[in-house]
Amino acid sequence: MAEPLIAVLNGPNLNLLGLREPEIYGIQTLDDLEAVCAEAGEQLGLAIDFRQTNGEGELITWVQECRGRADGIVINPAGYSHTSVALMDAIHAVDLPVIEVHLSNIFTREAFRHHSYISMAARGVICGLGFTGYRLALQAIAEIVEQEA
Repeated sequence: MAEPLIAVLNGPNLNLLGLREPEIYGIQTLDDLEAVCAEAGEQLGLAIDFRQTNGEGELITWVQECRGRADGIVINPAGYSHTSVALMDAIHAVDLPVIEVHLSNIFTREAFRHHSYISMAARGVICGLGFTGYRLALQAIAEIVEQEA
């Protein structure tokens, strides 16, 4: 039996982890985050497809490509959380379990960050726990996929 495939999709500016606002996002890099996800996936018996883009259209395409290919999605839509109805619609359309994750606590930041369109389509949301949030999201998605198999 093949390992469940989980897409870990990351939106804009996450390629600048370690450089951009380290007081909010920390000093670890996107490569470090990918390693954390790969290790968690191995421990949980998941295959991980880890990606990052700065483009909204590309992120939407990746979500759509998960239909029929992946078993679940962990997504950090970053700034698109607060602006992209199109991304929310894509998540609804793929009919897969989705966990939204944010490195920072979006509810302790600027008011515009308190609303996420993606949360309306996600099974769950984890925010404010840094890289640990990704580990928890992968654990949750693994349990959901197993229960729904």
